[in-house]
Amino acid sequence: MSAIAQKILVVGGNGFVGSAVCKAALARGMGVTSVSSSGMPYRTPKGHTPDWAEKVEWRKADAMNPDTYADILPGVNAVVHTIGTLLDNTQRNKQFHDKDFVGLLKSITGISPVEARHLGAYEKLNRDTAIRMCEAFTASKPTQGITHVRPFVYVSAEDFHRPAISKIDEIMKDHPQYRAVHVRPSMIYDPETRPMTIPANLFTFSAWMHAAMPSFVPMPASIVRWLGTSVFPKATEQTPSALVSMATLLSVPPIRVDHLAEAICVSLDPAKNVRGPVGVRAMRELIGWSKGGPTPTSSDS
Repeated sequence: MSAIAQKILVVGGNGFVGSAVCKAALARGMGVTSVSSSGMPYRTPKGHTPDWAEKVEWRKADAMNPDTYADILPGVNAVVHTIGTLLDNTQRNKQFHDKDFVGLLKSITGISPVEARHLGAYEKLNRDTAIRMCEAFTASKPTQGITHVRPFVYVSAEDFHRPAISKIDEIMKDHPQYRAVHVRPSMIYDPETRPMTIPANLFTFSAWMHAAMPSFVPMPASIVRWLGTSVFPKATEQTPSALVSMATLLSVPPIRVDHLAEAICVSLDPAKNVRGPVGVRAMRELIGWSKGGPTPTSSDS
């Protein structure tokens, strides 16, 4: 299989989503460097380092301090920012191991009070680091041989961090040799993580029902979203309410982490020229789940 990018930088490659991106990129023949606050290689839940992880260059860096990774940027064809998923995944892993299934469901739906207490940390991880990384990437001068437009892929959940998306797009306006790809999954799960498969199946069925019904038929997602935006309008662009998050989960199907990673890798292909928001259904088109139709370059939330 030919590589669609020679080398990529994965920000947070030892996390849940980042590790899946590293693995998928290696399978496509790409060189992969990962930066994280620890610089440690990815380890499985059992504490093992898989064989593929030995092929990744693991680097310790501070995403908010470009001096710690500036030397990497000129030599990569693309940057994939995944660290916004780390805090959320850490919390859910703890809830799983503590058998706090009620808390797990709350964190999935966005109504967990724990998430609210850590909102500032999550915002910094996801929004601020993405903007800083994007600024540093577009300021870097690619090495000789890198001629294609270089993508910056920002992974952020549906309904979250739209100000960051706007800022990244604003940065890109002055840099035509770069393109922004905003990958926007709903619920992300691993089929081997048992407690997640049940809600994933339920939300998949719900999304199918919503898609099958005519638009004029009131459905739970539209009702819940109306409640969240009109009756209880506490949602902001930065922090959607629990009701808005629940509406998204009801109407947008979950996605497996390996399918998400594959879609991200496909979006790097210069020939496809994917730009802007990419929702779950567009991700499925990218990895060949559906045939025909327009090129998936817009969100389908």
